[in-house]
Amino acid sequence: MRQLSKMAGVVVVGVCIAGPAFAVDATQVGRKIGFNEQEVEAGLDVRVGLGGFTGDLGDETGIGPLFGITAVAQPAPLVGVEVGYEGQSVPIDDARVSGGNHIWRNNGTILGKVGPVLENNLHPFVGIGLGLSYLDSSSGSEPVYSNDWQTEFPMTAGIDYRLGNLFAGVRGTYRLVGGEELVTVPGTSDDAKGSLFNGNITVGGRF
Repeated sequence: MRQLSKMAGVVVVGVCIAGPAFAVDATQVGRKIGFNEQEVEAGLDVRVGLGGFTGDLGDETGIGPLFGITAVAQPAPLVGVEVGYEGQSVPIDDARVSGGNHIWRNNGTILGKVGPVLENNLHPFVGIGLGLSYLDSSSGSEPVYSNDWQTEFPMTAGIDYRLGNLFAGVRGTYRLVGGEELVTVPGTSDDAKGSLFNGNITVGGRF
């Protein structure tokens, strides 16, 4: 018990010493990336576009429209954060299913992005994040297609053009997809695998 008390004392002292040091380091990092809480910008954007699955999933589905709405924040000139919702209708093009069926994709994503501001209005960027989607197959596609949750790891690149508080942009997003149990490959019992690629245009505002 005495040894345990000594160890606990050492830990407490170490935390007391390290705490201020970490705080100083965090402040220095914030200064280096240009963080100033008085100048943090936030806003909303809406996006429309097209996209679809790749791989085995792409063989049995088509290209579908998407719509999204996203909350954005720019805590530093080079760093941005997005949290948003994206809905997409992906048509099913599978001989095992009658025509007119589709998959509704409902997605939530958080994404960090980096990129410089050029000539005060052009903002190229790249980003990476984490998302979760619920795939809801239309009733006419059952029992070939199921409803499914899938994790997504989006990687995006694009460019925004800003005019005052308004902006417009284009981007492409490639999403690595995990946990697919949506449908099997025709003639087998293997789950169809694939990724997801979407392209869209965005418009929004900052305040």
